[in-house]
Amino acid sequence: TNTLRAKDLKTRLGILLHKPELGHKTGSSSKLQLGSRHSSRDVLEWRESFDQLLKSKSGVNAFHTFLKTEFSEENLDFWLACEDFKKTRSKTKLASKANRIFEEFVQSEAPREVNIDHETREITRKNLSGATSACFNEAQAKTRTLMEKDSYPRFLKSASYQDMSRQAASRGTSKRSHT
Repeated sequence: TNTLRAKDLKTRLGILLHKPELGHKTGSSSKLQLGSRHSSRDVLEWRESFDQLLKSKSGVNAFHTFLKTEFSEENLDFWLACEDFKKTRSKTKLASKANRIFEEFVQSEAPREVNIDHETREITRKNLSGATSACFNEAQAKTRTLMEKDSYPRFLKSASYQDMSRQAASRGTSKRSHT
């Protein structure tokens, strides 16, 4: 029954994590292309800072697609789940969401375990007893730092982002020459 419960939990959290308003969809292509979803200005701003990327829904979508190719999207999914969690107002929902997020991403051997140290994992476990919107702050910050220092530079160097960036730059110069 534990395995069944974990699968049910994974399904429910998966649905939560794939809401279009969170910036990514199920079945998105692994090939990143500059299209109507990504404005030229946005694409070029993503390289200015990791924050710029995270502020852009299409940036999060492109980054998520890239992370899928590296089999490491759980860090971004955890970060997005924490962002959604912070918006929860109901105390009852806060506690149940906290437990779902913890079981999905934080506990040892979680189905989509994020890479955080034991101490942060334990602090987060203790924070669950009095679940507040801040109970994942430390784990979320560590995961964010890991993505910013590790995955984000690889994303910027990826062929897909380089292609999108070139397309964005050429669109920008062609627009200026026609005005």
